Amino acid sequence: MSTPLTTGQLTAFARDGFVVLPDFYERAEIEAVQRGIHQIISLLIGQHQLAIEQSPFAPETFDARFQALLAHDRALGGVVYDAVKQIPAFIRLVASTRHEAVVRQVRGTNAPAIAAGGYGIRIDNPGEEKFRAGWHQDYPSQFRSLDGLVFWSSLVPMTDELGPVEFCLGSHKDGLAPVCETDAENPDKTGAYGLTLADETMRVAKYKTAAPLTEPCDLVLVDFLTLHRSGENRASQSRWSMQMRWFNFAEPTGKRLGWVGSFAAGNDLRAVHPELVVE
Repeated sequence: MSTPLTTGQLTAFARDGFVVLPDFYERAEIEAVQRGIHQIISLLIGQHQLAIEQSPFAPETFDARFQALLAHDRALGGVVYDAVKQIPAFIRLVASTRHEAVVRQVRGTNAPAIAAGGYGIRIDNPGEEKFRAGWHQDYPSQFRSLDGLVFWSSLVPMTDELGPVEFCLGSHKDGLAPVCETDAENPDKTGAYGLTLADETMRVAKYKTAAPLTEPCDLVLVDFLTLHRSGENRASQSRWSMQMRWFNFAEPTGKRLGWVGSFAAGNDLRAVHPELVVE
């Protein structure tokens, strides 16, 4: 438990800014989250008396009726999105002692912490550009501390069509990247979705990229400073993934800021880090 990552995995993380840990989670842990999502979808179908055939839970088809729910009323997708982050099995996973052990080992700290408001379950629906995350680092939309970690895990088998997350290899070594607060090409994106990298094309072109195809139970551990983006979902189903963020209380910038949160905590990037924002 004190050293969950192998020497090779630690080396890969330090080199690339992320590392894939196969079968990090127990199958039962993931199925409990999938079962919770299935139940929420069932409850909404029943509440609205929709003519959508009910189906028993199975891990492979836990979200089988979600597209029909969206087709009836896209707003119900937002209800599901807000609800699933409150599933007890998910909250237990967020606060896993294995996560704590990873933070202690990777950051060499005795002061690990969970980022309040920094965990949830993403639902990337087919063809929806508004909520697709462009190239970004997690720190500007999270704060807490510079050496934070993202625990990312897919709830569905990842395919190229589903649009896996794409990473810029080694980009974390170059520190914080300046950002613009609006996306000129997508003005309907707001908050964290509206942040774009300054000189994005030139900055991203400096790095090789990787988009690992993972399975449920796999973990992708990501540095808060690693540049990454969501892939484009060209499939016929949604891409479900868990994001659980931890950080180090002992990191100097976090201590100076009082471990303040970013958008989810109602704070403005320009007020906390004015040096990062360019016009």
